[in-house]
Amino acid sequence: MLILVTGGSASGKSAHAERLLCEHAASSRLYLATMQPFGAAAQKRIARHRALRQGKGFQTVERPLNLAGLELPRRYDGILLEDLGNLLANELFAPEGAKDAAFGSILAGIERLQDCCETLVIVTNEIFSDGLPYPAETVRYIELLGRLNAALCARADAAYESVCGILLPIKEGETQ
Repeated sequence: MLILVTGGSASGKSAHAERLLCEHAASSRLYLATMQPFGAAAQKRIARHRALRQGKGFQTVERPLNLAGLELPRRYDGILLEDLGNLLANELFAPEGAKDAAFGSILAGIERLQDCCETLVIVTNEIFSDGLPYPAETVRYIELLGRLNAALCARADAAYESVCGILLPIKEGETQ
């Protein structure tokens, strides 16, 4: 099963994603973290997410790049990928990232993750609504994230948007 959870910054999407995964993955749960700890703000955010999942039975693996190359020691009931926006930024802008091949590399990595679990929950970001002008590299990032979100939503069994802490269905399947 593939579940996509989107939402704006601080909308509650991570907490909803964890809850959904815990509902569908009875025991073995992997939290796949993509954020690189650059600076105090990132470190604070990472600490908050660690505190959120404490006591929920997650094993954590930090993987900011190259999901397709990830070798997992076993199959999991559920994997939570947190988050697609960070992963795309890493692949596009990190020196060792996939650059122009980021879109295909990320989709291949997600297919690999699906082979490693019963339920995959992916957290992504809704960053398309502000209408502000951006530099070309940011526009490219936004367009690629939109394409990834659309491709994954088309494949997903269920998709949700977190708005003001409320989880709204976009597409529902077996998760009801």
